[in-house]
Amino acid sequence: MALLSARRLGWTATVGSLVMYFSFIDQIVRNLHGEKGSIILPAATTVCCSLWMIYGFVREGRDWPVVVANLPGVILGAMTFATAL
Repeated sequence: MALLSARRLGWTATVGSLVMYFSFIDQIVRNLHGEKGSIILPAATTVCCSLWMIYGFVREGRDWPVVVANLPGVILGAMTFATAL
Protein backbone atom coordinates (compact mmCIF):
# COMPACT_ATOMS: atom_id res chain seq x y z
CA MET A 1 0.00 0.00 0.00
CA ALA A 2 2.80 2.46 0.87
CA LEU A 3 4.57 1.69 -2.42
CA LEU A 4 1.44 2.49 -4.38
CA SER A 5 1.07 5.81 -2.55
CA ALA A 6 4.74 6.64 -3.12
CA ARG A 7 4.37 5.84 -6.82
CA ARG A 8 1.33 8.11 -7.11
CA LEU A 9 3.16 10.85 -5.24
CA GLY A 10 6.13 10.49 -7.61
CA TRP A 11 3.96 10.89 -10.70
CA THR A 12 2.00 13.76 -9.13
CA ALA A 13 5.29 15.54 -8.42
CA THR A 14 6.31 14.81 -12.02
CA VAL A 15 3.23 16.62 -13.32
CA GLY A 16 4.04 19.57 -11.04
CA SER A 17 7.59 19.71 -12.38
CA LEU A 18 6.37 19.60 -15.96
CA VAL A 19 4.04 22.56 -15.35
CA MET A 20 6.90 24.49 -13.76
CA TYR A 21 9.34 23.81 -16.61
CA PHE A 22 6.80 24.62 -19.31
CA SER A 23 6.62 28.11 -17.79
CA PHE A 24 9.99 28.68 -19.48
CA ILE A 25 8.18 28.80 -22.83
CA ASP A 26 6.87 32.29 -21.98
CA GLN A 27 10.42 33.51 -21.28
CA ILE A 28 11.71 31.94 -24.49
CA VAL A 29 9.06 33.82 -26.48
CA ARG A 30 9.95 37.06 -24.69
CA ASN A 31 13.66 36.49 -25.35
CA LEU A 32 12.96 35.97 -29.04
CA HIS A 33 11.01 39.24 -29.10
CA GLY A 34 13.96 41.18 -27.68
CA GLU A 35 13.03 41.17 -23.97
CA LYS A 36 16.14 39.34 -22.79
CA GLY A 37 15.98 37.72 -19.37
CA SER A 38 18.60 36.51 -16.95
CA ILE A 39 20.67 33.47 -17.90
CA ILE A 40 21.28 32.37 -14.29
CA LEU A 41 17.99 30.53 -13.64
CA PRO A 42 17.87 28.66 -16.95
CA ALA A 43 21.55 27.68 -16.62
CA ALA A 44 21.01 26.39 -13.09
CA THR A 45 17.86 24.58 -14.17
CA THR A 46 19.67 22.87 -17.05
CA VAL A 47 22.54 21.67 -14.86
CA CYS A 48 20.31 20.56 -11.98
CA CYS A 49 17.82 18.73 -14.19
CA SER A 50 20.66 17.03 -16.07
CA LEU A 51 22.04 15.70 -12.80
CA TRP A 52 18.61 14.45 -11.72
CA MET A 53 18.10 12.74 -15.07
CA ILE A 54 21.44 10.97 -14.74
CA TYR A 55 20.44 9.88 -11.24
CA GLY A 56 17.12 8.54 -12.53
CA PHE A 57 18.88 6.53 -15.24
CA VAL A 58 21.65 5.05 -13.10
CA ARG A 59 19.45 4.19 -10.15
CA GLU A 60 18.71 0.49 -9.88
CA GLY A 61 15.38 -0.12 -11.58
CA ARG A 62 15.45 3.34 -13.20
CA ASP A 63 13.35 6.04 -11.58
CA TRP A 64 11.12 7.05 -14.50
CA PRO A 65 9.17 9.80 -12.68
CA VAL A 66 12.48 11.55 -11.98
CA VAL A 67 13.65 11.15 -15.58
CA VAL A 68 10.35 12.31 -17.11
CA ALA A 69 10.02 15.22 -14.68
CA ASN A 70 13.47 16.58 -15.52
CA LEU A 71 13.70 16.06 -19.28
CA PRO A 72 11.66 19.21 -20.09
CA GLY A 73 13.80 21.13 -17.59
CA VAL A 74 16.94 20.21 -19.51
CA ILE A 75 15.44 21.04 -22.91
CA LEU A 76 13.54 24.20 -21.97
CA GLY A 77 16.25 25.45 -19.60
CA ALA A 78 18.83 25.13 -22.37
CA MET A 79 16.53 26.85 -24.89
CA THR A 80 15.83 29.69 -22.46
CA PHE A 81 19.55 30.08 -21.76
CA ALA A 82 20.39 30.13 -25.47
CA THR A 83 17.71 32.64 -26.38
CA ALA A 84 18.67 34.95 -23.49
CA LEU A 85 22.21 35.41 -24.79
